[in-house]
Amino acid sequence: MSSTDPVTTAKPVTQPASKIRGALLRYRVLAWVTGLWLLLLVVELILKYGFGVDSLDFVPIVHGWVYFVYLIMAIDLSIRVRWPIGKTVVTLIAGTIPFLSFYVEHIRTREVRAQFDV
Repeated sequence: MSSTDPVTTAKPVTQPASKIRGALLRYRVLAWVTGLWLLLLVVELILKYGFGVDSLDFVPIVHGWVYFVYLIMAIDLSIRVRWPIGKTVVTLIAGTIPFLSFYVEHIRTREVRAQFDV
């Protein structure tokens, strides 16, 4: 192939900035919501198993569904910005460890904004 062949000189296909910006916003919102529900889940488990209080039985169910939506939003963002599988898995697991979703959200937001200028 010659050096002027469009196949060899083409840049990798990237998402428009508006789509990346939208995916990043959705991911950030769900990271925070997931983190807050996870902290509420920790409080609920302490009350339930530490003090015998069974008043917040809905918290695990809500956190589970919020985490499920978080997974979808994180995968959507990872596909759009083409994260490697390791970075994607760490981001997905961050929603299961208290306070980690806040930290990972901050790091990933900084990386995506720097890389894609959004």
